Amino acid sequence: MKLTDFTFDLPEELIAQKPSGVRGEDKLMRLDRETGAVSHHAMADLPDLVESGTLMVFNNSKVRRSRCYGIKETGRGESNPGVEREFMFLHQTTPAMDTWRVMVKGAKKVKAGNAFRFADGSVGSIVGAEEDAGTEFRSIKFPFALTEDWFERNGHIPLPPYIRREDDDTDSERYQTIYAKETGSSACPTAGLHFTEPLLERLKAKGIDLEWVTLHVGLGTFLPVRTDKIEDHKMHEEAYTIPADVAEKINQAKKEGRKILAVGTTSVRTLESACDENGMVRSGSGSTRIFMYPGYKFKVVDQIFTNFHTPESTLLMLVSAFAGRERILSAYKTAVENRYRFFSYGDAMLIQ
Repeated sequence: MKLTDFTFDLPEELIAQKPSGVRGEDKLMRLDRETGAVSHHAMADLPDLVESGTLMVFNNSKVRRSRCYGIKETGRGESNPGVEREFMFLHQTTPAMDTWRVMVKGAKKVKAGNAFRFADGSVGSIVGAEEDAGTEFRSIKFPFALTEDWFERNGHIPLPPYIRREDDDTDSERYQTIYAKETGSSACPTAGLHFTEPLLERLKAKGIDLEWVTLHVGLGTFLPVRTDKIEDHKMHEEAYTIPADVAEKINQAKKEGRKILAVGTTSVRTLESACDENGMVRSGSGSTRIFMYPGYKFKVVDQIFTNFHTPESTLLMLVSAFAGRERILSAYKTAVENRYRFFSYGDAMLIQ
């Protein structure tokens, strides 16, 4: 399939730049994946749309303040000292936690041996082979282990590039789900941003089971597809964990014929990556490069709660695999006509 098969017209003013005034008061579109029928609701209607006995699976990963700015240090052989670079810290690469894989803006000019001073005065040096030259990735080493306190002192909330503003105090709360627990994501699993404690309680009161897995959102989610033929795209690795009791409850629900509703594409990726050929979910930790596009056969997930995704993205391809490309693009056209807000801080879709 071609990348252009997954494009659509989106007015720029529908790209949400800020969260809605009150968490949980966004619009909700329901899409019937068998017929393509669309209906319009509010988030408060969700418990009425989900069948009693359904098992909802959420991603409890917490966003790290992983966008950091470093000033290039002077030194022998250094050029352009004083230049500021933006670093997105992705994951540690050594047990000592002192070396991290980073994505760097203007990486072509960032060479092995370059040193950068961060906001608290700490200095990291670029290490690694030059085969990385020309890509946006580097490794940076510090003389100590980086802790979450270091990211709190030096980092910013890593808002997506289509949010064209700097992060502010509002984002510290609103770009996290209320149930975020396990720190490690470079982007928020944003479908979960719509949920509030009262809404979760209403879901439970209806007899809907709620369980949590962890997938740390990384490059696999937000890097663009750069190949004309989508089958040639290679996903980056993302780490996940499924507790044993959660896997057991999911498998029991499948055996009983109850629906599995994945909240967010990251939950979908986790469940579909961790299952065997019979659709039974394995517990434990692992990593995934799973890429779901039309033709993929879902083994675990029966329903998806998600946001509206960017054109030509792997996330749009995932929901197209689930509901059909034509039905998804038709629903997106309807969303545009009805002034739904798109992307991370936008409105929601329930695909059943």
